[in-house]
Order: sequence, then C-alpha cells, then structure tokens
Amino acid sequence: MSPFDPAAGAPRPAAPAGDPAAALLLRVLGALLREDVAGLRSRATPHPAPDGLWLRLAGADGDALLLPVREDGFQGDRTARLPLLRRESTGTDLTGCDDVLAALAAHADPADRPGFDAFARECRHALDAARLHAATAAGTAAALGDRYGPDPAGWTGPAASLAFDTLAARTDHPVYPASRSRLGLGEAELRAYAPEFHPAFALRLLALPAGAVTAAGTAAAGVLPVTPSAAGLPERLDAGHVLLPVHPLTAAGPLLDALRARGLHDRAHLAPPGHGPLVVPTLSMRTVALAADPRVHIKLPLATATLGLLNRRTVRPGTLRDGAAGQRLLEAVVAREPRFRDTVLLADETVYAHAGHELLAALTRTLPAAADGATVVPLAALLAPAPGGGLVIDHLARRHSAGDPIALLDALLTLLFDWQTTLFGYGIALESHQQNVSLVLDPAAAHPVRLLLKDNDGPRVNTVRLRARLGDDAPDPGFDDPRVLCADDAPVADLFTTITLHLCAGAYAFGLAAHGRAPLAELLRLVRDRLDEAVSRLGAAHGGDVLRSRVLEAPRLPVKAMVTAGTLLTKARSGASDINKHYTTGPNYLPREA
Repeated sequence: MSPFDPAAGAPRPAAPAGDPAAALLLRVLGALLREDVAGLRSRATPHPAPDGLWLRLAGADGDALLLPVREDGFQGDRTARLPLLRRESTGTDLTGCDDVLAALAAHADPADRPGFDAFARECRHALDAARLHAATAAGTAAALGDRYGPDPAGWTGPAASLAFDTLAARTDHPVYPASRSRLGLGEAELRAYAPEFHPAFALRLLALPAGAVTAAGTAAAGVLPVTPSAAGLPERLDAGHVLLPVHPLTAAGPLLDALRARGLHDRAHLAPPGHGPLVVPTLSMRTVALAADPRVHIKLPLATATLGLLNRRTVRPGTLRDGAAGQRLLEAVVAREPRFRDTVLLADETVYAHAGHELLAALTRTLPAAADGATVVPLAALLAPAPGGGLVIDHLARRHSAGDPIALLDALLTLLFDWQTTLFGYGIALESHQQNVSLVLDPAAAHPVRLLLKDNDGPRVNTVRLRARLGDDAPDPGFDDPRVLCADDAPVADLFTTITLHLCAGAYAFGLAAHGRAPLAELLRLVRDRLDEAVSRLGAAHGGDVLRSRVLEAPRLPVKAMVTAGTLLTKARSGASDINKHYTTGPNYLPREA
C-alpha cells in the first residue's frame, strides 16, 4: 500500500447519521483494525472489489472474515468504511458488536477470548449511553442555554466551564470507540451523577480516626464541615476523627468493603445524607466542582471504569503524591521560562487526604483566579455540537477570532506546541490529553489565549535531561509510580506524540476537515508548521533534534492501543506496564517539507 498522501486524502466521512449502533460498530472496527486485533491488520490480505477494498482474514477452520476498508491516515493506514464484518462462506453480514467480536474471538488465542466478551459488554454499555444521549440532547442543550445563555461563547467563569464539560461528555473520544461506557452504572445513576446530564448532588462525609488519615496541604475554607458534629455525627467524634468526602455511588456500594480492608469498619462513621457540600460533576465524573465555589474541585474515587475495563476510576494514594510532584516540576519550568508565567495556568493539586486505600481518598483542586472572568473550555469540547447549532469552536471563533475557527486553532497550536516542546527540552512529557487541558479565552486579558492544565500525576520524565537543564534547581522528582522516571528520551517522545500531537492537534485537523471547515491538507500543514516552528525554537541542544527525527520526519508514529491494553488483553498477555501508554504504530500524517 502506498503511504498516506494528505493532499489526496479525503476528510473522514461522518458516522452513519441517526444510527448509534452503526456509528459505534464503525468506530469499533476501525479501532480493532488499527490495533491489529486477531491479526486483522497483519494477517489479512487485501481484496479489491467493485465497491472498494476489502481485507480477508482466513480462519483455521477454512472460513474467512471480510472487512470493507478505506484509507484513513489518522493513526491507522486504513479504517472500516462500512459497519459490518462479512462471513465469506455464507455471505452473512455481521452488523452488531456482539456478533463481530464473537467472530473475531474465534480467530484469537483462546486465552484472550474472555477479553472479547468483556469488550462486547462494554460496547453494549456504550450503545445504551449513546442512545440515551441522543434522546436527551435537545433537552440538555435547552437547559444549558436557559442557565448559561444561548451563545456558548458567552459562557464565562468556572461554573459555566462545567457546561462545556457536559457537551464534551456527549462527544466521542478521538481514539477509544466505546468511550461513552461507564461500566456498572445504569440510566438512573448516569442521570443523577454523570456530567452529560449536568446534575447537582450532595457528597457524603465519612468520619475516620485521625491517625488513619494521611493529609497534605490545607483545603480552601468552606470546602467541608470542620468537625464531625457539624456533619450531623455525635460530638464525641470531634476529638479524634476527621472528615473525608465520599462520592454517593461509593458510599452506596463498595465503601464498607474498603473500610474492612483497612480495618476501619468499626471505627468509621458515615454522616447522614444532606450534610455534604452540593457539587456538579466535571468531565471526568469522579471529579466534582463545588456548586458554591466552582473554582474548587474534589477528585473522588469511583468503582467504575472508563476507556477500558482495566482503567478503573479509583484514586490510588500514590497518584495524589505524584500529582503534587508533577505540579512542582511544572512550576520549576515556568519559573525558568518567563513567557509561560501568564500564558500557562496551573491548577493547584497539593491538597489531598487518603486512608491508604484506592476508595478512601480525595484531592482538592483549586483553579487559578484567572479563570473567573474567562471562557474556560476543555479541549474535549471544541468539536462538540453546540446549543444553537454548529460546533463549540464555531461559537468561540465568532467572538475570539473574527469568525475563523482555523485562526483559533492556530492560536491554540502555537501556544500548545511552544509549551509542550519546552517541557520536552527539560525531559518532561505530560498525560495532558483533551480532558486535562482547557483553552482559556479572555479578550480583556494581556494574553487573550491561555492554557489551563490539571491532573499531572502520569507524566514521563527523563531524569538525565531534567537534571542537566535544572541543575540544583531541579525539584526532587519524588514520584510514587516507578514508571514515571526514565533515563532516555524515547518514552518522553512517545507520550508527546500520542497525547500532544495526536489527541490535541491531529484530532482537530481531521475533525475540522470532516466537518467541512477547511481542506485536510491545509489543516495538516498548519499542524506541521506550528510544530516545526516550536521544534526549531527548542534547538538541537535541548532535544529539538529528537522531536524532529522521532515525530516530524519519522515514517511511522506511536499510536495508543487502548482497546487491547484496556480491555481485550490482561496485562500479562499484552505486556503493558501502563495501559494508558501501550502502543502500536500508525502513519505519519504530517506532510513532508518541500
């Protein structure tokens, strides 16, 4: 097959309109092909047909599966062009995820077949959610418009940012096909607690013996009642107990098991309902914002999984320390790079508490004051359908870039690549995907376009490069997770590519082209030009040569294998030390320099 040519490549067609099941299956087939599940990419042979190209996967029993494909270019050379898999022997078209996964499981190693069943369940959850989202889309958009105003470009401040989270939660992930699934949660629980429904609810409060709780930092005043008695518990607990917030879903489910595991079940006291603060869920669902002060977020563990069965939404105590360590690293870089002091905003994540269990933990995050009067939009919301029609980025462009969404993307890419390549020069790459980076727009500010970062607990850090750049100023990279630290550029470059390039840049080039906002070749040229400028500014001495060879000029690029590592295979079978950083390869869609 010839290399992908962006000049000739057509924008990716939209998913089948009005058919959530077909749209989901098309995404699932594309992901399975990209990740070479059951040999769908490596063992299949191409078969041209009058309607287009098919791939034929032969089976040990003599039967074969046929997949209709087309050229893609974004993370995969090819992707599915029709939502079906055909049995060659009978001509039967399999048009549901259950049947497709069962057929592919027969071609996989028997040890992996339970993972196919698990992914089929996940797809059923995702389809139920997609149908629920479709049925409630108009009502949700109307409610957001009534509350925050008819034009999303006028949604300013931390409270309105939660409305953008609601729109983002109703939008598919750029890579993971079953992203709308939250395993174990039914419709009533989604409506009551999920961000796509923009609910408000009260947290529960748990009094634990003070000696059993490890705490760091001082929470903002008014986040929680100070004493157990203020939360409706007996006054005798005030002397020796402290309060830990608990999500209602955890309190109603696995909380008692967690307390038993820590030997606290007979010394813990759950406050009666109604005494915890009122909160609104953010895009991550397990993180909620205080309704009374939405600059303050509380990250709480949930016994569910998203973006893969193994991607549990609990909060390991070690990640709390790692988030604070990551923040210290970023602050050290900003202190050395003055141009980012007012353009890159960091949420404070140094306040947390835990009782030594992944379901007994809480992080208090505080957004910077600069968010108060600005439009704060998670990157995940930019391509979401907006109330009143069009995309969110269209509305933002009318107010902030003379109606040109490509100009707004240009401003975003310029700052994003400057920041992320500068971090690479210090040996750092962040897991700063579309959910963890927000665009901060404020025409009245000295810098009208800024970035807001949060959740810095999963970076990759080349300690050799970090110490060479910071010397005695280098903070102690005291990460609990041993996978964070490395001694070469390769893991850092891979994370930069899969997160910053693919999810925060390439996804918008392909997405805006698919929505007809500009030709694909023009958008990809913009991505390359802005990355090339940032790499050139970085210079060879600080890793620019590495990014040029491993990203700009590489024939192929690392691509997340999220389905394989997250659900289909156990870690022992996939070999993934980190399911969020397990890769296959895909084409380099950045056009070569003339």
